[in-house]
Amino acid sequence: MTMKFDDVRDELHIEQLDANLFRGWSPPRRRAIFGGLVLGQSLRAAVRTVDPGLTTHSLHCYFLRPGNAEIPTIYEVDRIRDGRSFTTRRVVAIQDGKAIFSMSASFQKSEKGFEHQAPMPDVPGPEELASEEERRREVADHLPEEFREWFLQEQPIDLRPIDPPNFVQGQKHEPLQRAWIRSRVQLPADDIHLHQCVLAYASDLTLLGTSSRPHGVSWLMENFQSASLDHAMWFHRPFRADEWLLYVMDSPSASNARGFNRGSIYTRDGVLVASVVQEGLIRYHES
Repeated sequence: MTMKFDDVRDELHIEQLDANLFRGWSPPRRRAIFGGLVLGQSLRAAVRTVDPGLTTHSLHCYFLRPGNAEIPTIYEVDRIRDGRSFTTRRVVAIQDGKAIFSMSASFQKSEKGFEHQAPMPDVPGPEELASEEERRREVADHLPEEFREWFLQEQPIDLRPIDPPNFVQGQKHEPLQRAWIRSRVQLPADDIHLHQCVLAYASDLTLLGTSSRPHGVSWLMENFQSASLDHAMWFHRPFRADEWLLYVMDSPSASNARGFNRGSIYTRDGVLVASVVQEGLIRYHES
């Protein structure tokens, strides 16, 4: 099947094969499947099996094996429970008969309750910052030739880092990152499920790198290895993924070749809409 990948909606597209079985594809620009894509497609599959009046309130995932971007991924949904207030689904992503990813997701009907939130930090607005693509073009000539084409490809999420890393040389920084994010294309206003899937996709873009910042390493170092291990996300309040959202990330701990990372996502007017936690492999091989 020939697929187009013009924007994040195309990347998150899945084909329904049976009542609980779906198929998705990865853009050809990637050498391996981006973890956020498998996460977003898995959530998209789960959403297709729940009552439209429910929205995702949490998800918990494990990245089990690297995915092959050259072949499709099958998503098998297990309809664990349909309750009056909460519904639960389990999704397994499969390639070549092996699970590469698993997710449990919970959905809830909207209801009123107690309200409080942590305040958003004061940061520069996205218009004051260079985009990720602009920063990449500035350093592309310093990269090995085999990385350049992949490195310079436009991404479906517009990312404006406030605390940008050094792509070429490892430098030590605080275990803190902040960035503005949004979909490059406008999304349907009435499809909250799509907005949640897009934000789930985007939440995996920069989070793991937070835990490597204090150690002066770069992804270009041959001896440095990193990979997402697990990922959890909670959706607190409505939002639009095609409007600017502030992603505030920190890493309180790294040990045993694993980095622990947390993220808080705010609307531009300071409303906390989602929280993220991820642990990943950050391993340095002695030469």
